[in-house]
Amino acid sequence: MSEPVKKVAQQAESRLDRIAKSAQEQFNKITEGRFTDRIKEGRFADQLDHGVDQGRADARRNQGRADARRDQQREGRGGSAA
Repeated sequence: MSEPVKKVAQQAESRLDRIAKSAQEQFNKITEGRFTDRIKEGRFADQLDHGVDQGRADARRNQGRADARRDQQREGRGGSAA
């Protein structure tokens, strides 16, 4: 790369670093570190695990209902044609 291109790239990188630092500072100011503290304390661990498990259970339950409905419909149509 030529020198002017390197200089522009370095300036852009410096700007992006400042923007990222500023955004992080603003986020910390808004949340006052509460969100990170809660994660570190493990407050969300049970909720996340329960949520995943609950979602899986709901999906299984819904699949079972769909299978039962399909079986009922087949029984109603299947025997009369023969």
